[in-house]
Amino acid sequence: MIEIHPLNERLSVAPQIEVADIAILVAQGFRSIINNRPDDEDPGQPGNAELEAAAAQAGLGWRHIPVLSGQFTEAQVCSFAGALDELPGPVLAYCRSGTRCCALWALQAEDSVEAVLATTRAAGYDLSMLRPWLQRNRST
Repeated sequence: MIEIHPLNERLSVAPQIEVADIAILVAQGFRSIINNRPDDEDPGQPGNAELEAAAAQAGLGWRHIPVLSGQFTEAQVCSFAGALDELPGPVLAYCRSGTRCCALWALQAEDSVEAVLATTRAAGYDLSMLRPWLQRNRST
């Protein structure tokens, strides 16, 4: 069973998905997927090409924005924001645990720092360590 954590009406995050999960995501109404895992991060994880092919066959939009754990760049944050703007929603973003996806969303969100942290906390992710970066990029 896929562990899905909604952040808002447009975006949910999840840990690693499998090819068999694609049909479940379609049945739940998702229209696009963002993969934030680099290939071969863990032995045995499905590769991006395999999952992208399954998503395409199911009619889902796809974007691969690989991010190393804890190593975000401005370009990756901008790519994530662009993917959210361009892909049909609702969108599911996944990585190993969902934390990177949450962080990418938080770093591009326009809400206040407190609202962003409250949203991620409600979804089960503590991103308080990002507070300094969030504060630099928006008012509280």
